[in-house]
Amino acid sequence: MGQAQRYYKNFCRETFDENSVLSGFEAVYEENFNFAYDVVDKIAEMEPDRRAMVWCNEAGEERTFTFSEISRYSNKAANLFTAFGVKKGDRVMLVLKRHYQFWFAILGLHKIGAIAVPATHLLTAKDLIYRFQAAGISSIVCTGEGEISGHVEDAMKSYEGIQSRFLVRDHGEREDWISFDREIEEYSDSFERRSFPANELMLLYFTSGTTGYPKMVCHNYLYPLAHIVTAKHWHNVQPDGLHLTVSETGWAKSVWGKIYGQWFLGAGIFVYDFDKFIPSHLLERIQKYKVTTFCAPPTIYRFLIKEGLEHFDLSSLQYVTTAGEALNPEVFRKFQEYTGLMIMEAFGQTETTALTANYVGTKTRVGSLGKASPMYDLDVVDESGNSVPNGTVGELVVRTRGEKQLGMFVGYYEGSEKTEEVWKNGVYHTLDTVWRDDDGFFWYVGRMDDVIKASGYRIGPFEIESVLMELPYILECGVTGAPDPVRGVVVKASIVLTKGTEPSSALVKEIQDYVKKQTAPYKYPRIVEFVDELPKTISGKIRRVELRKNLPEVQDSQK
Repeated sequence: MGQAQRYYKNFCRETFDENSVLSGFEAVYEENFNFAYDVVDKIAEMEPDRRAMVWCNEAGEERTFTFSEISRYSNKAANLFTAFGVKKGDRVMLVLKRHYQFWFAILGLHKIGAIAVPATHLLTAKDLIYRFQAAGISSIVCTGEGEISGHVEDAMKSYEGIQSRFLVRDHGEREDWISFDREIEEYSDSFERRSFPANELMLLYFTSGTTGYPKMVCHNYLYPLAHIVTAKHWHNVQPDGLHLTVSETGWAKSVWGKIYGQWFLGAGIFVYDFDKFIPSHLLERIQKYKVTTFCAPPTIYRFLIKEGLEHFDLSSLQYVTTAGEALNPEVFRKFQEYTGLMIMEAFGQTETTALTANYVGTKTRVGSLGKASPMYDLDVVDESGNSVPNGTVGELVVRTRGEKQLGMFVGYYEGSEKTEEVWKNGVYHTLDTVWRDDDGFFWYVGRMDDVIKASGYRIGPFEIESVLMELPYILECGVTGAPDPVRGVVVKASIVLTKGTEPSSALVKEIQDYVKKQTAPYKYPRIVEFVDELPKTISGKIRRVELRKNLPEVQDSQK
């Protein structure tokens, strides 16, 4: 085993239970810890030729980067940014899709001490204006592909704070933009270390909430340490393997699976740079590049299954994981049937790392979020904040007791009131409801605002959605409550059918009968609507608030 493969051990102490499952984790670090200097640069010194990244895109371009190259280009990026006035504490937005330049840029900002603000290329000018103003963005590094750079220019007409703007993959001169790709080559690949406390801000993410304006989640320089657990004990990343997490760089899931924990282990990451998700194309890349560990939201797995896994050689895959939304048991079973691999689920938020997970070595239970991370003191509480017995639905909270909490956000940027709304008296409120069984496994119910209270019962939408997804003609679905003059609230299902399936009253009855047989009768959807697509946030989460507004023509067929 090479030095890089053991290097992560310098930063943590781990303990394990009798089944060799992680049971304790303590980070070890210096007060000026900086991932860019202390991990990437150090591995580059120890094993300069170790593979760090394999990148390819839809056009057929491909590149492989060693840790030495990543280190050198991050230094070049730091020098480039510094030359154009970027300094410690500046908020720099990164809108870089899945371009490999993202890794140069974010590490360069870490070295300077500037705050990286990753964002999706799906933003409009209006979205950008809000983010520019809320975070006080002073510089932006943007893709030259698509329409986003035009939206940036439009947003700048209403915001004068942008001092420098860099364009990646610009394919030619653009007025008032600095060509990142050309300019970076002109700068030195050496950069003298700058030291500052590790508890200072490093990352800022805008949450993709389903209601209201996004909040700004802040993480400090200690945050990457918590992702050792993510990569080693949940993703089961192997140092000589190739890990793929499906996420655009604008979302927090990207740093869960595309940089910190994986590179602590000296592992290679695989990046497929695409705009439109085409299941067959992703499967072809997994097959061609022999990806060994894979993580994606359940929706991705569902589309891969419908594409036909049997048509591809996926024998290189050794371990697969999921997070981002609840995993339907039917998806779990189908994927295991085709590949022999169990999808190991975890649950976390932009504000945290994985709060629960089916860790390596766990005898997982289909549909479970897994057990509590040893980094967090989790509890399930009622509306008064009191712990509830196992088997009872309540809100998932983190009891921090005022202590420094590795992996958790520092707070919402310039939003102390919003921070105190969810983190008060030493307790962080996730606003997600779960229940815990007697063996410590957590089971997801739904967001607190999404739980349906009908006829005196509390119904979790995910449970009904899981049953609906067992029907072969349902592609996607969203379950909400809807007002009813007699019962107060009834269950409503909004359904996207597979191609070739036509809506009908007979199909409504078939769906309702199926749910009745698979769950308690009171849980079946009394209202069924067929839609072309579900309303979603730009991160792909279902906007249930929109579904609740729409009352369909198709009503209960079984009154």
